[in-house]
Amino acid sequence: MIKKTQSSLTLKKLGIDTYKESVIYMRKDCHVCLSEGFDAHSRVRIRSGEKSIIATLNIITTDLIEKEQAGLSEYAWRSLGANEGDTITVSHAKPVKSLSYVRSKIYGHAFTETQIKEIIKDIAAGRYSDIHLSSFLTACSGNLMSNEELIYMTKAMVEAGETLSWNSEIIVDKHCVGGLPGNRTTPIIVPIVAEYGLTIPKTSSRAITSPAGTADTMQVLAPVKLDIPTIKNVVEKEGGCIVWGGSVFLSPADDIMIGVERALSLDSEAQLVASILSKKIAAGSTHVVIDIPVGPTAKVRTEEMANKIQFSLETIGKSLGLTIKVIIGDGTQPIGRGIGPALEARDVISVLKGDPQSPKDLRERSLILAGGILEFSPDVKTGDGIKIATEILDSGKAWEKFKAICEAQGGMREIPTAAYTHPYLSTKKGRVTSIDNRRISLIAKLAGAPHDKAAGVDLHVAIGSQVNENDELFTIHTQSSGELQYALDYLEEGNHVIEIEE
Repeated sequence: MIKKTQSSLTLKKLGIDTYKESVIYMRKDCHVCLSEGFDAHSRVRIRSGEKSIIATLNIITTDLIEKEQAGLSEYAWRSLGANEGDTITVSHAKPVKSLSYVRSKIYGHAFTETQIKEIIKDIAAGRYSDIHLSSFLTACSGNLMSNEELIYMTKAMVEAGETLSWNSEIIVDKHCVGGLPGNRTTPIIVPIVAEYGLTIPKTSSRAITSPAGTADTMQVLAPVKLDIPTIKNVVEKEGGCIVWGGSVFLSPADDIMIGVERALSLDSEAQLVASILSKKIAAGSTHVVIDIPVGPTAKVRTEEMANKIQFSLETIGKSLGLTIKVIIGDGTQPIGRGIGPALEARDVISVLKGDPQSPKDLRERSLILAGGILEFSPDVKTGDGIKIATEILDSGKAWEKFKAICEAQGGMREIPTAAYTHPYLSTKKGRVTSIDNRRISLIAKLAGAPHDKAAGVDLHVAIGSQVNENDELFTIHTQSSGELQYALDYLEEGNHVIEIEE
């Protein structure tokens, strides 16, 4: 316990989520603010026992807290390891030297390897505010990073966190650049590849702005928050795993930057490449298949952009000792039927079980990607991967392997169902000509996904489908009537998700 001093305050829980930014809340008239001359957005150092963090100050002008109290954002609570009622001391934070390198980059100067290392180290340590991060990400966007700088940044992002190592010459992985609802191929690919005999320790992300990430969907079926020793035990036993990467501190600077980048709507090619490669290297991968869906409402909108990303991934990956295979696919519409954790989990299980009614597009895309991974094996000829993957899936062995992986991760779970469902009907007869990926994702989020696992959208049509008036186009799933109304209000405002030509 810290002895109370003129610079000390008592902590109070406020329950404010700032994602991955540490924020401290203090009264404008508290003795510390007055004596230290703190203003809103000051960067301060907070100490509790032997631990300390850097945080951004937000000023309170009401009686939400008392003069002798301070509140912390949820991320700051976790980072500091503090408890309500603890005493903290607050002081000015030292200037962050690496910010001068960011300013230099803004004025057109290239980063050195040492400069990038210091910047990424400071980001991972929480020394950059969201404003600082915005400046760094903007300075790196718009193709302003050379290949050499990208290599430096990727290495630095790996070194800033934990790394995994495995006793095998070939460690395989896959990644999708995102932007395509329902594209939940990972839980199908991993058991196929692991059953064949390749090692695939898959670390996946949770949703930040989408209705579900792979970790959200997998968590419906089994625990995903595993520590490194447990992950290693699962992989040694079953040949693969599907876990949440955030629980093992792999490339932590990347997780911090992604949230700010998406808030800015920056699709930086440099950050995308460094993000993907750093996570794969940190996970111990040697061979990686990258799925790039292309479509007008996907994350990657043109073939030209996909080809540029492919070239960067393959070039930078080779320089860092990674073998990269990029598969460019159709991103014009969602994959599968379910959009949201539980609905996507349902689709995954139906494909693994070989249900004749399972989504064919999800099955086919999974087999293409799994086949590409299997061809990394010296025993698989080019062109034979899809055939082998199909045999493993159709034999039921992939389903048995998936169940074994779930059990090894802590036990398989039942898929929840939503309390409310509401069909959305076609207003006319005709042919479906387009489905807006972003808008249907937004409806799933308004319905409550991903925090409500059973919430989301169940899609009943695809591009090319013939529909009649009053046919069901999709069904909204929610856990509350209020969230159902949010989704319906959005649709009633004239936001067309599915275009139909008569």
